[in-house]
Amino acid sequence: MQKKLLLFGILVAFWACQPNTDINSAKQEKIDSATYWGENPWPEIRKKRITQLLPTALKNAGVDVWLVLCRENYNDPIATHVGGENASGTAAFLFYSDESGFHSLVFSPDGEATALDDLDIHEKVERVPRGESTVSKAVDFIKSKGFQKIAINTSSSNAMADGITHSQYQELARLMGGDAKKLVPSDDLVYEWLSIKLPEEVEILTKAAKLASDFQHEAYAMIEPGKTTDADVAKFLKAKMAEYGVTDAWHPDQNPNVNSGPDRGHSHATDKVIMPGDVIQTDFGVKLYGIWVSDIQRFAYVLKEGETAAPADIQKYWENGKAGSRAALGAMKPGVKGEDVDRAQRDLMDAAGSLYVPWSTGHPVGYVAHDVGPNLGGARLPQPRPAAQKLLKEGMVFAFDGFHCWKQPDGTEKTISVEEMAVVTADGARYLITPQEDLILVGKK
Repeated sequence: MQKKLLLFGILVAFWACQPNTDINSAKQEKIDSATYWGENPWPEIRKKRITQLLPTALKNAGVDVWLVLCRENYNDPIATHVGGENASGTAAFLFYSDESGFHSLVFSPDGEATALDDLDIHEKVERVPRGESTVSKAVDFIKSKGFQKIAINTSSSNAMADGITHSQYQELARLMGGDAKKLVPSDDLVYEWLSIKLPEEVEILTKAAKLASDFQHEAYAMIEPGKTTDADVAKFLKAKMAEYGVTDAWHPDQNPNVNSGPDRGHSHATDKVIMPGDVIQTDFGVKLYGIWVSDIQRFAYVLKEGETAAPADIQKYWENGKAGSRAALGAMKPGVKGEDVDRAQRDLMDAAGSLYVPWSTGHPVGYVAHDVGPNLGGARLPQPRPAAQKLLKEGMVFAFDGFHCWKQPDGTEKTISVEEMAVVTADGARYLITPQEDLILVGKK
């Protein structure tokens, strides 16, 4: 009898330790449905961007042909966008339009030509035998076509258009000879091309924005005032990223930036303990498919003992910041300068008594957090940066802030900068996801 009872007890203990299969299966199914993003759509989207958007960019930039040189290890920043990410020996990519339409031609080392051709991105991939120069072949073709404006990736203002190295330029200029004067920077071309996103890309950016927002709401819910640190919140968000199979939208050291103290600008999360009365800022973004990124900020107030809502002054600052976001969104229309969007908010900030905020109202976002496109800033600067004079166009996506800055009792400054993402449409702009309407209250029962 004792042996039977002992065996029964062991079995009961064993069953008690087993996971609830139904519950775990349901949980796993929920996670899988949220984290399985399907096949990476980048190959098809990239091809569509080249065939549909690049011809217009060439025309708008006023260039005849665009030459991109890709090579192993120290590659051009634009390589992934043109299919040159796997270059070993130097490959020369040419994009141009003539009387028969738009064309893409690649002079590729023989060893990489088959794989490049298999991608089915380019109209023609011409094999160049070992020992022969792909750049020389490209130059011969350019001269045969009589192109007058040849865009190359050299720029003093746009990192994405500054991929050619000094030695590559020297070789190219030598091969061009007297025609080297026809080489022009690709600034305008790269700007025109990368600043516009396809509808499919906007859908992906919407998913990335929602994840960044949802994760922040979850992170605020786990805070224990007086115990949890800014760094703890950051670690929670890192764990969510790992769970959902997404990566950092910018450098991991500063993503996320969780800040419950005075303004720190772009920074890392510290070991500061989150205390009652703190206003918490979290600046966070995720990357999907290794290509598209979000940039979202969510704000919270930590309730003090006996509080059920934020104090009247904090609530007012929040409403002011939210109003600034709405004003900026309302100003985003095709044909409007980036500076004008910034001004729409700055005027509201001045009327609300906000201290000056040095950061721009917004910036393009897409392939990187601070992407190519108009800068939404400069309205209070004596000489705004050139990017702030650029015009907004349909298909551009922005991350932008609703600002209000005030002086705290200890003399430090704190800024509410609730950051949202929006896409410019034919008749205005729309948020990608539902914007933050209410200040999140930490510690609310």
